[in-house]
Amino acid sequence: MMRSLYSGVSGLKTHQTKMDVIGNNISNVNTTAYKSSSITFSELMSQTTQSASGPNATTGTGGTNAKQIGLGVKSGAINVNISTQGSAQSTGNPFDIMITGDNFFVVNDGLSNYFTRDGSFYVDGAGNLAMTSTGYNVMGWEFDETIGSIKKDSVTALRIMSAANMTYPPEATSKAYVSGILDKNDSDVTSANGKSINLNFYDQLGYSYTAKFVFKQSDDASEYSLELDSILDASGNEIDLSGVDDDTILFGTDKIQSQAGSINFDYTNYTWNGNQLLQAGTATVVADLSTLQVDVADIITKAPADATEQQIADIEASNKALAAVAAAYGYEGSVDEFLNLRLMENGVETTIEDLLISINSNASTTNSLNTMDGTNYSLETVGRNYEGVAIKFDPATGVFAGVNGVQTITTATIRLSSIPAATTANGLTSNFNDIEVDFSDISMFNNNGTSTVSATSGDSKGVGSGRTLGDMIGVSIQSNGEIYASYDNGMTKCLGQMATAYFSNAAGLQKEGDNLYSATLNSGEFDGIGVDVTANGGYMSTGQLEMSNVDLSSEFTEMIVTQRGFQANSRIITVSDTLLEELTNLKR
Repeated sequence: MMRSLYSGVSGLKTHQTKMDVIGNNISNVNTTAYKSSSITFSELMSQTTQSASGPNATTGTGGTNAKQIGLGVKSGAINVNISTQGSAQSTGNPFDIMITGDNFFVVNDGLSNYFTRDGSFYVDGAGNLAMTSTGYNVMGWEFDETIGSIKKDSVTALRIMSAANMTYPPEATSKAYVSGILDKNDSDVTSANGKSINLNFYDQLGYSYTAKFVFKQSDDASEYSLELDSILDASGNEIDLSGVDDDTILFGTDKIQSQAGSINFDYTNYTWNGNQLLQAGTATVVADLSTLQVDVADIITKAPADATEQQIADIEASNKALAAVAAAYGYEGSVDEFLNLRLMENGVETTIEDLLISINSNASTTNSLNTMDGTNYSLETVGRNYEGVAIKFDPATGVFAGVNGVQTITTATIRLSSIPAATTANGLTSNFNDIEVDFSDISMFNNNGTSTVSATSGDSKGVGSGRTLGDMIGVSIQSNGEIYASYDNGMTKCLGQMATAYFSNAAGLQKEGDNLYSATLNSGEFDGIGVDVTANGGYMSTGQLEMSNVDLSSEFTEMIVTQRGFQANSRIITVSDTLLEELTNLKR
């Protein structure tokens, strides 16, 4: 009877333990990523009153089984249902992450790594991705700039909001392309000013600029000149190019364009007297060509970097005289265009600049420029000099046929690196990059007099377009745990990847509270590196959390069974007590 009493007591204890497990499951029914537990019972030791005997061949008797009396029950094992996935709960928070699969997030308290299925994260004051409940850092792999990919080395804290990640560096434009239709019947194309197109680009500091180009038609309708007219900053101010070396051409080369035309002398307001341009009917000198600053090659129109104050003053006076002469011939404000006009002089093709130089050298020198009067005021031109490239089209098909007439050449370079930005001990440095411009996408089709030609930074795939400094505007987490930042300059950047841990026996992990687990000898050790969540067929979902996998219907059913088991064991004790009472009543 004493054995039955103790069996009943062991039954009460084990059923109470089972009730404790059930109660803990139910209390955590709404705990993020909680994994339910279950208990199994095993019998306690048995008391053997008679051992088993074998059959006796001599006597012909059979064997007997052992006689054993059980002494109760004990808790066999408490198992965690860790492999069953909890349902997804949508939160809308991009830093709430759910793992689908058998992997675990890796977090660190500054000393040790722990493992969790609770993906409720946030960014702390230091910019680290951390658990909202404990503040433990989420561990992962950093993005290695040198190799351009994730370096899966020992896990480290993911500092996604570091100062370096808050902005995306600027980049100078290095490529561009011109595309569209250049219609020969477009009034802009046929005008004296030509067809203008703009190319927007960036320097190395992220400042925006505009390069203004002009297409001009030659006498050959299948060939056009393309010239760099000016460069403007973001405020529309023209960039000072005085620091560019005289021998440097920013775009293209020195070229000649065949273009018949005429210039007219304004004889009603001006008259010539040798090398002096006078106000008509007066002796007032408008321009004295003897003051022109001339070298052996051409008229100097800009002061060298090492010019003295007197040299600068002389050059300014020379430019003023040139401007007055250009205005007298209808080219007010277009001195360079006027100087580059070509015409026939005594059967030889020359430029107006060369004619002005010859007048400058001797007051008695005469040519078609300074002999114009009221009866001879129109002068025929045959072309012009320009700095740039010749864009050639196939006259039969209208398709692009090469730069400078060479079909195999489809690009030209804007030599922006020649523009100085500052003077240093090492000489001139520039914030600009050279830009290679591709012309292979332009054509000369009929488009009813409308040209659609335009310039775009970057190549056809957007490579080399340049960019301004970008501020971070958002963070996204991919299904493989890679974390990307997006910036307001259109760029994205990989900040790192969340590492996960995989255990061959995840049920062997030890609970540490706060939804955390630690590795044990039976779960398998964590190697300090981790695995990609997708390696085992898993993935991460943002804006979702894994709910508890507690099944209330099963728990309530188990609660009923446990209650009845507890009641039955209590009856063992009361009946055994009654038997003892009857025994003591034998002696009265």
